[in-house]
Amino acid sequence: MELYIKQHIFTWGDKFSVYDAAGNEKFYVEGEIFTWGKKLHLYDLSGNELAFIEQEVLTFLPRYHISREGTEVATVVKEFTFFRHEYTVEGLGWKVNGDFFDHEYEISNGMGTVAAVSKEWFTWGDAYQISIADHVDAVTALAVVLIIDACIDAQRD
Repeated sequence: MELYIKQHIFTWGDKFSVYDAAGNEKFYVEGEIFTWGKKLHLYDLSGNELAFIEQEVLTFLPRYHISREGTEVATVVKEFTFFRHEYTVEGLGWKVNGDFFDHEYEISNGMGTVAAVSKEWFTWGDAYQISIADHVDAVTALAVVLIIDACIDAQRD
């Protein structure tokens, strides 16, 4: 499945639209403002919440929890490394590696690629292409990508 994230520029709080390969809006993401830690909600076009992402505060390294229908399904943890960035998706057995600052990275499960992310250049605002393997839950993979984007954004500040 091919998805595209387009971040809106000059918005108050986080707002992302997620499109399919044909350019049709498939999901949208809204962030909460004035909260301790980042909180994002992933919705379908009918307004049903598909996933909730919450940053754990007061941790040495970033930790984010992904919940679906009120049940935590995974935790994304930035690993302690000296010369490269690496993330582990606890609960799913996924690893995230690549060039995060250029938005060229891959999520893998030890048996192959779960999703690959690449930045689209020369666009107004940040735009990303996400290629998700057919056997993978697209909502959970998208939630992991949103967390990595939040980590990258926090490191820029």
